[in-house]
Amino acid sequence: MFSHFRGDLLGGITAGIVALPLALAFGVQSGLGPDAGLYGAIFIGFFASLFGGTNTQISGPTAPMTAVSMVVIAGIIASNNGNVEQALPYILIVFLLAGLFQVVLGLIGLGKYIKYIPYPVVSGFMTAIGVIILITQILPALGYYVEDDADYVNQYKPEAKEIVAKRIIDEDFENNTFVYDNPQQTLSNLQGLDETAVDKEALVLAKSNASGVIGALKTLPRAFNKINWLEFGLAMLTVFIIFGFKRITTTIPSTLVALLAVSLGAYFLNVDYRPIEEIPSGFPMPNFEIFTSFSFSQISPYIFTALTLALLGAIDSLLTSVVADNMTKTKHKPNRELVGQGIGNSVASLFGGIPGAGATIRTVVNINSGGKTKLSGMIAAILLLIVLLALGPIASKIPAAVLAGILITVGIGVMDYKGLKAIPNMPKAEVVIMITVLVLSAVWNLVYAVGVGLLLASLIFMKKMGDYTASQSKVTSMGESNEIDEPWPDEGNFPKNLREEVFVKRLEGPLFFGSTTGFQNLSTQVPSSATHIILRMGKVPYIDQSGLYALEDILFDLTRRNVKVFIVGLKKQPEYLIRKIDIIPDLVPEDHLFDTIRSSFVFIDKNVKDRY
Repeated sequence: MFSHFRGDLLGGITAGIVALPLALAFGVQSGLGPDAGLYGAIFIGFFASLFGGTNTQISGPTAPMTAVSMVVIAGIIASNNGNVEQALPYILIVFLLAGLFQVVLGLIGLGKYIKYIPYPVVSGFMTAIGVIILITQILPALGYYVEDDADYVNQYKPEAKEIVAKRIIDEDFENNTFVYDNPQQTLSNLQGLDETAVDKEALVLAKSNASGVIGALKTLPRAFNKINWLEFGLAMLTVFIIFGFKRITTTIPSTLVALLAVSLGAYFLNVDYRPIEEIPSGFPMPNFEIFTSFSFSQISPYIFTALTLALLGAIDSLLTSVVADNMTKTKHKPNRELVGQGIGNSVASLFGGIPGAGATIRTVVNINSGGKTKLSGMIAAILLLIVLLALGPIASKIPAAVLAGILITVGIGVMDYKGLKAIPNMPKAEVVIMITVLVLSAVWNLVYAVGVGLLLASLIFMKKMGDYTASQSKVTSMGESNEIDEPWPDEGNFPKNLREEVFVKRLEGPLFFGSTTGFQNLSTQVPSSATHIILRMGKVPYIDQSGLYALEDILFDLTRRNVKVFIVGLKKQPEYLIRKIDIIPDLVPEDHLFDTIRSSFVFIDKNVKDRY
């Protein structure tokens, strides 16, 4: 591990510098604060490198993982009356579950299957992540925060009073203090509602309604009316420096330059800006309330989301691993990488960090700076820990608008422009999948959107395969061709006198539920002169239950019509199932099975009579 120490040291330091502003920004976006992003970058970065399967991978909070985490955090906080401290243990349990799920995915060997997720689903999801980040960061970039808009919060006071009143009644029922024939005490409680509780609940409702893409768009007119030009200027200056500095040099991370330049300028000019939340100093301590406050009912609605976080992190990490392989000419270990990422996310959750994954840009920076072994990722994490311990109070002076500006550039950068540019040339079905995932992710639910995308992709794929299998061949007279079906090369020398008695059905591809409709037309295609049918199944690698029963029905029908069937080239899996339900020998005798078409010709020449 120490054989390339100098390169790993430079790579780790450079990657850590790049990771710092992004970790702070993702922490703020998640809703748990900049420290949560920093904790995630430290613990995921260190343990994913130590236990992972990609030597040069740099891990930490990423845009996709933060976007999904943001939804989880907002939902659990809302269900805990807007109390972040009360909700935190349940949030971290979900993150812990996501990490443990990743470990399990690695142990059962799922890493090698991640590559089968369709590109339109990934493309639509990544573009949606960019859209979500961009739109949700418009409000802080304009200097608009719901808690500062008293008029907007007061709109939710009537609803807040109802919620607080219902809570009082529910508590009275739970404590057996509500008496049906003497409810004066409860009525007294309702008449003297705690205004602080009402105000707090109104703020929770206001924040909830202003969150997400739809909420941000609805709140946008108010934000423009109340724009803080100083905050807006800081955010736009950050964006300008990030994109502009890249044109000067890519050696120094432009994000770090923007963070330092704008933050230091705002601080020393003593302008009245809004700083980020305070970052606690000292080494982070584990949150044991995860276990002492465990409540399955609180987290059960988020188990599927935890699994989605695990899968998303797996995809994110393994895609970055492929990039690293291409750059270093090495080969990563996908299942070990998932275990490492899972351990990293699990440990991070114990210390209050948000989940993350392998980060492509940081990994590329590490490799280009000389990183070659796992030590580089561990050094990057240690550097962030040093920053936390030594500069935590100073980092708390960073303007919130600067992090909003950084996130805007992240949103612009994370979108899949390659996929968007290809839309005019893509098949319509794939465009539909990509747009569906994009829209549903942005305005509805990231988790369900991916599920819908995978379902659509699967259905479209099965239809295409079914249509292909059904259209590839017809029942054809031996030795002759039609507009669809040319004879296969090995079908020469068939006895010419039997061409009206013997016909062939050439099957290609799997015989599954998506292809059975076309296959079931086989019996109607058999002409009345046919006495024998050759089923060529040498190119059928797989048959499912639907295909099996469709085959059985066809053979029953042909047997009823006194048409005998020969099967040529039967593969192992189809043969196993066909024998299991006694198609062989009940409908197709053993002596009607042939390994090659030539051997079937010999049998046919000796046993089939020329009737026409």
